[in-house]
Amino acid sequence: MVTVVERWNIHPFHSWLRGIRPGPVHYNEEIGLWNVLDYEEVHGVLNDPKTFSSSTAHLAPVTIDEEFLEGDFAQMDPPDQTRYRKLVSKAFTPRVVAQLEPRIVEISRNLLDAMEGKERVELVEEFAYPLPVIVIAELLGIPTGDLEVFKKQAFRIIEQLNGYSFLYDDEEAQRTIEAAVDKFRPMVDFMRGQIADRRKNPGDDLLSHLVAAEVDGHRLTENEIVTIGNLMLVAGHITTTMLIGNAVACLDSNPDAFARVRADRSLVPSMLDETLRTLTPSAALSRRTTADVEIGGVGIPAETMILVWPGAANRDPRRFPDPETFDPGRTPNPHLGFGHGVHYCIGATLAKLEGRIAMNALLDRFPVLRTDPDDPPRFFPSPDIIGTASLPLRTHE
Repeated sequence: MVTVVERWNIHPFHSWLRGIRPGPVHYNEEIGLWNVLDYEEVHGVLNDPKTFSSSTAHLAPVTIDEEFLEGDFAQMDPPDQTRYRKLVSKAFTPRVVAQLEPRIVEISRNLLDAMEGKERVELVEEFAYPLPVIVIAELLGIPTGDLEVFKKQAFRIIEQLNGYSFLYDDEEAQRTIEAAVDKFRPMVDFMRGQIADRRKNPGDDLLSHLVAAEVDGHRLTENEIVTIGNLMLVAGHITTTMLIGNAVACLDSNPDAFARVRADRSLVPSMLDETLRTLTPSAALSRRTTADVEIGGVGIPAETMILVWPGAANRDPRRFPDPETFDPGRTPNPHLGFGHGVHYCIGATLAKLEGRIAMNALLDRFPVLRTDPDDPPRFFPSPDIIGTASLPLRTHE
């Protein structure tokens, strides 16, 4: 059996993608950090924000402008994280998300109509990327015609950072960070313009809500609104984009599983969960120890940055029988593809809905979807990201 990882040689430096487990906690000499890899240990760290803080930026050897951290609740711990998270959580409740289904179906249909009749399509660029971008932009109240400045910027920034860039203590690392910031500037300026418009013309959208919102009796600063808005815009599409592309890549590498899903569409939700387990988009998360701790028998001192790997935990054979096999009907499947604990992905319900609608629409529209060995998919090079950056497909035999 050739797995999707072997077929496309995804991240050859990650032994755990190939069934080789270096242990629950492993020290990476190159970057000088402890890595937490096994399910029980990863789950425990993510479930204990008091001991393992999400506020890690100050431990990075490179300098990160405070402007880009202000309002970033991904870098906060409770109770601050809880207060900021509540500002956007009402836009992602199951009831609100369910109401979006007709619009997501319409967007999917329009995108597929534009692909009609093509013998080759580029799935990420033509479908998997624009679908969630349009959805999250409409939630924020941003006209999709104004998103040209944003188009592909998130992808370029991810590739610029290349995962570990912020962990090296040298001039090249600092230059890499500054180059990424330069690419991010147009998105910041764009969001500032949107905020200025909402102050004059408030509407019934998430960005207008942020402009009017208060935390602890204080209005959010412009920097905070910019950060939260861009966090929603980027995080609101990148996981879904990779989920759709990864799902097709996994199915393409498993023809029997592909045939099962085509024949039984009730498997689509569990197939998407299995995709998140097999190719976890956010494969690594950083945490900071707030006290001397022991993880997996390894002592780690306080104020140490560690990398926690849900992507590796999702392949732990102690938790997932036969973890290298892609099983679209795997039950139970307690994967950590959306994280766990207080930082569990706020948009998980929306991502699942978008993924389900997208995959059913693709299977309805295209009797044939297959990769071309002469024009293979390209995966993000970043070691902490597992996802298709491009996915050329044939739509005919």
